[in-house]
Amino acid sequence: MEMLYHQYKRRVFGMAHRIVGASDAEEVAQEVFVRVFRALVNFRGDSALSTWIYRLTVNASLSHLAKRGRRQEVSDEGLSELPAPPAIERDSGLAARIETALQQLPAGYRAILVLHDVEGLSHEECAAILECRVGTCKSQLHKARARMRDLLGPEIREASTPKERA
Repeated sequence: MEMLYHQYKRRVFGMAHRIVGASDAEEVAQEVFVRVFRALVNFRGDSALSTWIYRLTVNASLSHLAKRGRRQEVSDEGLSELPAPPAIERDSGLAARIETALQQLPAGYRAILVLHDVEGLSHEECAAILECRVGTCKSQLHKARARMRDLLGPEIREASTPKERA
């Protein structure tokens, strides 16, 4: 159990953080591991263990949001605990804007963006975790990305467009 915890703790916390916000991520992560340890004996192996754990994380995060009934404000506390992407310079202002925009998305959009774009899971893995069809997963991801572009504003679109060189 300890090995399992150490193997998945960062990803579970990171996923929960991005879905429920910094203030509740630790509580959700603890709930996920309680569920994992209680249900591990019943794990049938129909999917990869990681897929099952991510499904529990998404479900616990979405349940937590439903119980709260309100959106969490993004704070910078706990962000330093998340691993920074390797070999990428981070613009802290941009990172904060992305986190803020992510928290403004509906929970379902947030979940698919975190799973696919942040965690790097395939459409098939995301569909298995979210218990939906691959086509639905792709459609929701497209809508979530469009909403993120709207929330981030025109300067983000300009920054992502390659500039012509003179």
